[in-house]
Amino acid sequence: MYKELKKFKVSDSFTFTADDSLEQVCNASEGSGVFLVYAVGDEKELIMVGSTGTVQNDGSLKIKNGGLNDKIVEGHQFAKTGRKYSWPAQMLKENINTLEVVWYETFSADAKGIPTAVEGQVLQNFLDENGKLPRWNVAF
Repeated sequence: MYKELKKFKVSDSFTFTADDSLEQVCNASEGSGVFLVYAVGDEKELIMVGSTGTVQNDGSLKIKNGGLNDKIVEGHQFAKTGRKYSWPAQMLKENINTLEVVWYETFSADAKGIPTAVEGQVLQNFLDENGKLPRWNVAF
């Protein structure tokens, strides 16, 4: 686990296979934060980091309807359709059997981590360690 994420208390994870319904297995909250996607095989590989929610200049949070849950399930990726469609197709293409998605609420009454800043910290650490971004992150 990345050290930036240890301080966030509201967190959970779920696994997803291409045969699953992402809407049914996704247990992410409607809060704001980050999610990490791992390809699980012989080894676990971080393949994507995402986030949702923006902090306004008055310190308040602007949250999109559905928060992390909606961003994971309906967010556009690959074929520009919701992940509930694009992830299974990409998993088959890359021969990935299982994804593990770990999510963290980073902005709440207890913690004030700006979701995109936390996402950036995790991606920076990954870049420092690997010389590139996770393969499902196109850019940051």
